[in-house]
Amino acid sequence: MRIGIITDIHANRHALETVLRVLDAERVDFVACLGDIVGYGGEPEICCSLVRRYADITVLGNHDAAVARRMAYGYYRESARDALDLHRKLLSEENLKWLSELPYQARHEDILFSHGMPPDPEEFEYLFALEQMGVMVDDFEAQARVTFVGHSHLCKSFDFDADGAREILRTRFSLQPDRKYIISAGSVGQPRDYDARACCGIYDTDEGAFRYVRLDYDVESAARSIIEAKLSPAFGRRLFLGV
Repeated sequence: MRIGIITDIHANRHALETVLRVLDAERVDFVACLGDIVGYGGEPEICCSLVRRYADITVLGNHDAAVARRMAYGYYRESARDALDLHRKLLSEENLKWLSELPYQARHEDILFSHGMPPDPEEFEYLFALEQMGVMVDDFEAQARVTFVGHSHLCKSFDFDADGAREILRTRFSLQPDRKYIISAGSVGQPRDYDARACCGIYDTDEGAFRYVRLDYDVESAARSIIEAKLSPAFGRRLFLGV
């Protein structure tokens, strides 16, 4: 089975449509969305509808939870709060209901899908660095064979066993049978690794291999949609920089 991994779309229709076209061309069998479909961008309604149409599994992101009023977001900066408030007004009742019912985590066979790191998905903890892997190592037996997370907007991969963890510094790699993996799948709609291209992942369970896929898309139109929605222009500028 070939699984397409998408996450952190952030209402960027242009990036999402580009990614979905490539996943179609790659003939993936299954699509998993790791959350944050809304927030920051200009087109939340169509992004929710596209994810509902294409994804076989979708889990809740923190921006999704905020829009659906499943968490407080008063501590977000003002521009981010404004985007969430606007998105709630722009979303149909059907899509709001869908967001309100998304799970924090989902499993498919020996794979766990989550927005933030386990074991507490409701805390929406970022995965940034090797030093954070202690919780996974200490609870090695309870971990899924492969865990996919979003939230950080970074391409970060780690393998681990009961003795320790290692960061994988490659954009494609084979999975070893005696180790487990946690993979942060980047961001479709708002990359933050100084690469403006949209990012998704493909995991081939038969070959035991994963790869990141980076794609050029119409950044200018995505930025224009943010301006037209009267959101902070900074959300549009950052798309060009990948930050």
